Amino acid sequence: MPNPVQWRSAAGRQALYGALRRFFTQLGYLEVDTPLLIPAPGMEPHITACEVPFIPETDVGQRRTLYLHTSPEYAMKRLLADGAGPLFQICKVFRNGEVSRTHNPEFTLLEFYRPKADYHAIMADLEGALAEADRAVGGDGFFARTPYERLSVRDAVLRETGVDLRACPDGLSLKRAAEAAGVRTGDATHFDDVFFHLFLQKVEGKLGWERPTFLTEYPASMASLARLKPEDPTVAERTELYAWGLELANGFSELTDAVEQRARLVEEQEFRRKAGRAVYPLDERFLDAVGRMPPSAGIAVGLDRILMLLLGVESISDVLLFPAHEFV
Repeated sequence: MPNPVQWRSAAGRQALYGALRRFFTQLGYLEVDTPLLIPAPGMEPHITACEVPFIPETDVGQRRTLYLHTSPEYAMKRLLADGAGPLFQICKVFRNGEVSRTHNPEFTLLEFYRPKADYHAIMADLEGALAEADRAVGGDGFFARTPYERLSVRDAVLRETGVDLRACPDGLSLKRAAEAAGVRTGDATHFDDVFFHLFLQKVEGKLGWERPTFLTEYPASMASLARLKPEDPTVAERTELYAWGLELANGFSELTDAVEQRARLVEEQEFRRKAGRAVYPLDERFLDAVGRMPPSAGIAVGLDRILMLLLGVESISDVLLFPAHEFV
């Protein structure tokens, strides 16, 4: 049975969703609804999708594995490619095995996209939306402390550790610098692996304490679905939002080169294969859409974590009426 904190969170969630819907509707965004059950999930190396067997009971279709989506991103980008204007969605997403104080395998995302925009525009929209949500939910005003800090990954790492990423172009040089700064890197030698040891041990927990922080311009190897910065292709036009050391959102200026996108997904397939993780099929309809998309930007926001911070509670279970600990 839900406790008083969970009942209070249900009322807070209602106010949060209402504020977000009003904000985006007033900006001209269209709310859309995309499938939860899909043939190909995202390929992020460290995310595992929930598999669902499709067993046809008629002569339509064939037995196959489908997936609960980890994000509505692929479907929403197909809509952008077909000429849609600004879009937003509030929906359930699923990530297998993620249970902790800040993770639940079923959680809620706000995801929104703007054509003819870049990551600066999408950060501004999110900033405005969360300030409005803070007022509606009755938070302590933290998310209304605008403008939010904008801080590049390079500057954040340099500020907290003295390590200059530009002086460490490969994994071994970064490993030496990180260990000299007191970071335990284990047997990691790849640049990205060493970076995450450095970031998680020394940087992440320091972000977003005086006001929310947009961390920007990730190394190009961590671009994911983002385009590289034209004037500096060593970094990607990618941003993450942090508050009190907790990651809340991840967004990009979107990559619109289908050839490059295919190459990145194939590389991620190989990473998953070598790591012993499930290897998912390429979504050919998504890849076709990438090449037809206008210049766009989008971001995904974890609303359960936002609600945690707005209500001042310690665990994601406190903002869910039926948290995963009931069955794990």
